[in-house]
Amino acid sequence: MPSISIDLPKTKHGYEVAAEEVFWVEQGILRSTDLRDSMDEQCIADIAASVIGGDLVERSKDALDQVYESGSDRNRQLISALDAYGAERFSAEFKLCIDEIRAVCADSDASKLRSIIFSKRTTNPFPAAFAVLFITFHELLIGENQKIANYHGVKSAITDLDKRIETSRRSTAPTERRKNVETIKGLIRPHFVKSEPRDIFGDHTTTDIDSIIRRSEIEAPHYELKQGMLRLHGKREIDPNIIDKVMRTICAIANNGKNRAGTILIGLADKEADANRIVSLDRVTPRKVGRRFVVGVNREAKSLGETPERYAARWKEAIRTSGLDDGLKGSVLASLTHSDSYGLGVIVIRIPEQQKVSLFSGKAYVREGDETVEVADPALLLELPQRFI
Repeated sequence: MPSISIDLPKTKHGYEVAAEEVFWVEQGILRSTDLRDSMDEQCIADIAASVIGGDLVERSKDALDQVYESGSDRNRQLISALDAYGAERFSAEFKLCIDEIRAVCADSDASKLRSIIFSKRTTNPFPAAFAVLFITFHELLIGENQKIANYHGVKSAITDLDKRIETSRRSTAPTERRKNVETIKGLIRPHFVKSEPRDIFGDHTTTDIDSIIRRSEIEAPHYELKQGMLRLHGKREIDPNIIDKVMRTICAIANNGKNRAGTILIGLADKEADANRIVSLDRVTPRKVGRRFVVGVNREAKSLGETPERYAARWKEAIRTSGLDDGLKGSVLASLTHSDSYGLGVIVIRIPEQQKVSLFSGKAYVREGDETVEVADPALLLELPQRFI
């Protein structure tokens, strides 16, 4: 199968992720032991072959073997199709669909996908049924440029789905898979509406956010997480020290050197005590990802009496008027985005690779582990440009 990079966190990728927190296991699609056998990759290959190739493929070991076999007719066809379709495009579409499926599961009382679509309690994995559900979402969201208007309606529509679609062995044939997709479309289409044209390729999906959070636990010099710009104690007012720290951290990450980029997420608490304080102040329900808590920034926008867009503009203005070098400012501002992340809202500040040492208010900063420190030693200042050679 041609290489497609879809960054869904996995234990074998080196992240400290409990198997039950991985999407495939979290939703009951696969067992934790299936990850060791790369069953998640087979799921993606099956879906990719159907989406990129333009027709639903048979879900069988022989069919997947043909996809993976280098030099086979099917393999060559898919490589050509992927070149035309675009790996980055498919990856972005895949993550968007995953986000929407997760949002449906999280509506009202959060439920595991397996417990929603199966009428009887089961512990069996269901990669084949998941694939047709995913393809249905893809055809509506991407193919027909629609969006979900009623998540609760979609969740109700796919409840006990096993009674409405074919799940026997014959359901793996392309014709039966198409019937299942059309059945699911009929059930959920009433809860979709036409969407405005959107550019999903620059977005940071919830899947992207979760991946960054997990990376931050082991690649600390390249990542920083902040809860927001408002004080958690005393008056709920903007703390200029927090903003100043973020600017220094942007400078420090930029100084990591050649071929090094990084990301700062605003809307994350790394201490449970802070998350609990935010719950009491803002009445939000945090999402725990690894050891961190997504508390979001929409709560701060609400506290300030403004829209999430206006709140994001505050961060842009802070960067624009900061003491950062102009070149660094421009590249950071061009990549700053707001991700919905289950309605909590996360500001994503991407620090692209720089070509030279960056300064903040005439001073150089670097990362030491997860700390940002000023470079005061003249000898270290002289060594800093070597990072960009």
